[in-house]
Amino acid sequence: MTAAPPVTFGAGDRVVVTGAGGFIGSAITRQLIERDLDVVALLEPGGDHRNVDGLDVERVTVDLRDRDGVVGAIAGSRGVFHVAAVYKFWAPDNRIFYDVNVGGTRHVMEAAARAGTERVVFTSTVGTVGLHAMDSAGGADESAYADVDHLFGWYKRSKYVAEHEVLRAAAEGLPVTLALPTFPLGRRDRGPTPTGRLVLDFLNGRIPGYVDTSLNVAHVDDVAAGHILALECGAVGRSYILGGENQSLRELLTTIAACTGLPPPRLRVPRALALGVAHASDLVEGRILHRQPAVPLEAARMSTTRMIFDDSRARTELGYTSRPAVEAIEDSARWFVDSGYVRSARRARITF
Repeated sequence: MTAAPPVTFGAGDRVVVTGAGGFIGSAITRQLIERDLDVVALLEPGGDHRNVDGLDVERVTVDLRDRDGVVGAIAGSRGVFHVAAVYKFWAPDNRIFYDVNVGGTRHVMEAAARAGTERVVFTSTVGTVGLHAMDSAGGADESAYADVDHLFGWYKRSKYVAEHEVLRAAAEGLPVTLALPTFPLGRRDRGPTPTGRLVLDFLNGRIPGYVDTSLNVAHVDDVAAGHILALECGAVGRSYILGGENQSLRELLTTIAACTGLPPPRLRVPRALALGVAHASDLVEGRILHRQPAVPLEAARMSTTRMIFDDSRARTELGYTSRPAVEAIEDSARWFVDSGYVRSARRARITF
């Protein structure tokens, strides 16, 4: 870690956001626009770009695997947010996770170094934090080293490797800070992401019960604000968990039910059963039929793992704050309902 003086970004400063059309990326982009910054939105070829429609940004469509294209897009930037990643629990060809999440990250770090960018923020995940440190007094923090047995799934493993490429760049002089979102929820989750999928599946009646597990819920707009704080105040080579409120999965689902008028979950599903169904779905649908499993194995493993986190470093060093989890949950549910993601039969039963 290297201490660095705070940097203030103001009107007209050129700032690049990779993955600007995504869930977290678009939230960052909107907050940068509110500061009157000159935002360059890097967008995935063929991706869903509706989150930046109507925004006053420079749109650049580039594949992160295109080194020269990335270098050209980042040239002249004062700040870079590298948010783009393949964030899913299954893909027909698993090489995409390393090609984009690792190779693409190397290209962004190289481009930022060549451009002389003053500050870079890399969006990682709390999935790279060790969970063995959790105890009754709190949760795992940035100092908890990862147990490789917990790095299940291509997404987590690729992000873990990408972090090392980022730290290598920091050691070579690039002023880069790492942001680790927990379980963000809110508006404009068009994918949806695996986190938003949990809310959507409950709204659509696809979650009949709950597993005895825990997670940390944060509002996507708070996570975006945390990224900007990391850009201006974060220490070089230092990681910051951007979280919110620790709660059980049952509490999260019960909150969705309370917000929407739907019945709360009452069935507690044994971990072994959840994992067994996921293994079967992965084998039959994923490996034999080569299609998206109805119950992705990585999602089941995540849902059966307690994920309690302590984000006090970001609060103390960056001034990070977060709103109550209920606001993130309700904003997410409302957006999915209003945007037509919920089946008509279920939507007719929802009241806000």
